[in-house]
Amino acid sequence: MTATDVASDPAPPARLIVPALGVTQILAWGSSYYLPAVLARPIADDTGWPFGWVVGGLSLGLLVSGLAAPFVGHQIQRYGGRPVLIASAALLAAGSLSLAMSPTLPVFMAAWVLMGLGMSSGLYDAAFSTLGRTYGREARQHITTLTLFGGFASTICWPLSAFFLHQFGWRGACLAYAAIQLLLSLTVYVVALPRENRNVDANSAPDGNKAVTVDHVDRPSYVFVLLAVTIAIAPVLSTIMSVHLLTILQARGISLAAAVALGAIVGPSQVGARFVEMLIAKHHHPIWTKVASVTSLALGLGLLWGHFPFLALALVFYGAGVGLESIARATLPLALFGASNYAPIMGKLARPSLIAQAASPSIGALLIQWLGPDRALGPILAFACINVVLTLGLVAAQRATEPRP
Repeated sequence: MTATDVASDPAPPARLIVPALGVTQILAWGSSYYLPAVLARPIADDTGWPFGWVVGGLSLGLLVSGLAAPFVGHQIQRYGGRPVLIASAALLAAGSLSLAMSPTLPVFMAAWVLMGLGMSSGLYDAAFSTLGRTYGREARQHITTLTLFGGFASTICWPLSAFFLHQFGWRGACLAYAAIQLLLSLTVYVVALPRENRNVDANSAPDGNKAVTVDHVDRPSYVFVLLAVTIAIAPVLSTIMSVHLLTILQARGISLAAAVALGAIVGPSQVGARFVEMLIAKHHHPIWTKVASVTSLALGLGLLWGHFPFLALALVFYGAGVGLESIARATLPLALFGASNYAPIMGKLARPSLIAQAASPSIGALLIQWLGPDRALGPILAFACINVVLTLGLVAAQRATEPRP
């Protein structure tokens, strides 16, 4: 019996899968990437561990996530997204439990290794790959919708983490997230996601029909390299700014309360840009989403660097660029290379991006230490402008290598 003789379970409608993944994405981001923002200082104060090492746990998790990303992509390609995402809930639960029970700093850091494996198999790249495998090129609109959910992760989980912290302490907060992953996220993955048979025919949809064509586009290797570099630069910039934005604003004489209020503009700007993209996505190639992303990001940073008097507008452009980048990094590889190898490609693209992202907070700290908070924006802006140039080069490469009908 061949792979095509055995059909996978029919894929549920996207209106069921996307909200289910949206909820689990919020919880996965909130219990991992966004966790130290609320808990790092209380952990350091309670244990006496150095604050830099406590925050460094996230960097270690991102590094592990990047190293594991290609393996995760191949597993999704081989078995489908369901078992990988189920494993992610178990890993995040185990990591959260290990954080809660950590008696020493080395055990705490080891727990972040588990968290990193859970992040690699459970955050955006894994969810995007699952949608790409399930819906082929039709996944673009579903990916955009999923990022709308993800945009609310910090908005929902920072207050939730603060509530857990107030009620149960930092260890209890980690235990609460472990329970959420096991009781809610894992259940959603088991119930909502379709089973797939191993090595299903790459030319058929998961339900055995030909309605969704899973195709492949051959392009020169330099197109992939250009894409990988532009995708790696963007999260470095956004991570540096997310960690150090308040410091930069306060260095200009802005009070902490006002800086926090200005920083709060970034989140709604991300979601707003993603919503606009969702409305107009069918009218343009995803490469123009990438162009809009890097241009908006550079414009926002440029206005901030140039002391533009309306800081809120600078942060709107910056937030919009960050928001669109999440969509571009998922939909552009699908459009450029097709869906048949989408999951492995996403894994390969994620590795350099996550490894660079892991080093970003330290890079930002060194720039601020050497140049001061205000002047540190200069090299950050320069990299943003380089990314604009590289993206325009990617546009030219895409046009030159586009298959002819």
